[in-house]
Amino acid sequence: MHGFDFQEIQEKISESFHPWQRSFQFWVQTTNIYTGYKVSPLRVSLVKDTKKQEVMWEKQHEQAADKIYFMCSDLGGFFLKIAQLLAKPDMAPAAWVRKLVTLCDQAPATPFDAIQHVLEEELGKSIGEIFETFDEKPLGSASIAQVHKATVKGNKMNVVVKVQHPGIERLMMTDIRNLQLFALYMQRTDIKFDLHSITKEMEKQIGYEFDFKREANAMERIRYFLYENNKKPPVLVPRVLRDMVTKRVLVMEYINGIPILSLGDEMAKRGINPHGKIAEAAKHNILNSLSRAYGQMILKSGFFHADPHPGNILICKGQEVALLDYGQVKELPDNLRLGYANLVIAMADNNASRVSQSFWEMGLHTVAKCENEQQELLRLAQTLFDTKMPAGQTVLQPFSDDSSIKKIAVEAFPEELFSVLRTVVLLRGLSVGMGVNYSCAQQWRSMAEEALLASGRLTRDSKRRSQRRPSLRRLRVGS
Repeated sequence: MHGFDFQEIQEKISESFHPWQRSFQFWVQTTNIYTGYKVSPLRVSLVKDTKKQEVMWEKQHEQAADKIYFMCSDLGGFFLKIAQLLAKPDMAPAAWVRKLVTLCDQAPATPFDAIQHVLEEELGKSIGEIFETFDEKPLGSASIAQVHKATVKGNKMNVVVKVQHPGIERLMMTDIRNLQLFALYMQRTDIKFDLHSITKEMEKQIGYEFDFKREANAMERIRYFLYENNKKPPVLVPRVLRDMVTKRVLVMEYINGIPILSLGDEMAKRGINPHGKIAEAAKHNILNSLSRAYGQMILKSGFFHADPHPGNILICKGQEVALLDYGQVKELPDNLRLGYANLVIAMADNNASRVSQSFWEMGLHTVAKCENEQQELLRLAQTLFDTKMPAGQTVLQPFSDDSSIKKIAVEAFPEELFSVLRTVVLLRGLSVGMGVNYSCAQQWRSMAEEALLASGRLTRDSKRRSQRRPSLRRLRVGS
């Protein structure tokens, strides 16, 4: 008779209990943060002095930032992605950004023996049979996987090996379902915005990220599109090693470069003034390359990389930009792609009635709670789908009392559009962080017109009539 393996039983109980434990931690900590923000307006209203009110709000933001930081670092996984989204200088209070930006690249690494087990199980060979060299210390670790540098046996090619953290899929799906319940509560009480559709889209997109075969196909498709449609591609895309791709392992070429967040330090090392002409020109070129790539992917192809956070962007020799990590990609149906093209032109031209038409066309349903509905719709569109910041502002504060989101209720938000929204928000965060204020709508206007012309939705005569302002024909980043 076999004896009981108590350690194995204990591990199984712990594994099944973990999702419940995470759910409990999420709800306790989220309720604490939410209550702080519900009580603060009442406390602030009892104070007459404006400066004292500002100090009180700043203190509330700092306390909330500490709590959000603790929750995201404690739970890890999906909440590191939430930290990435919140740590944007254009979206969140400065106290949040200062605290959360340090979390973005801090996913704990899985021990090498566990990584080796996944790698050898997936590829069916030992590490020594496949690789000449393999760095046990990862280049980086993210919420779903970590990457190691290696050299392939035989051709000595330098590669990056991406390996999924064991057991991460189950935990992250628990996290996102908790967030969905919270989003549902928020949209019924505080924010008249279709947050639930956005979290459903996040669930779908993150579910895709656990299949590295799908990611390899996406990387090859985007690489082919950008390299075929440009004399010189606006961004570099790694090549995939097809015979080394499984659901949980992905091997691709190594691209040498520095992370975009290290650009300032690199310039300082080389004695370049970060606010001088050389630095400014470099920042404009980098943003121009990134933005051009995204304009082409979203408007011409409809199939695009939907995760341009700083950790996925490398700066290479000659100011070339490399775009990494194709786990989050999105394909827009033609009606949404062309509807968004129409919206891009409307935003670039400040054409409020065309914004209204584009929203209707895309199935983005709004209900106005103000008199100047069309102007607020234009403001809403530019808040959600353009990178340009209003004059004198570095934080959008989309949920402040004066914001268009408070004045116009968004009752239906097509799930597929969330990836476009998220991409624009991340590009805006990058541009604000680099001190460059530019409008992607203006830069993409000509691409939007080309997309509408190719579909037969716009004739060349109507294109000429719509070009009322010569400055819109050719726009550069920063204009």
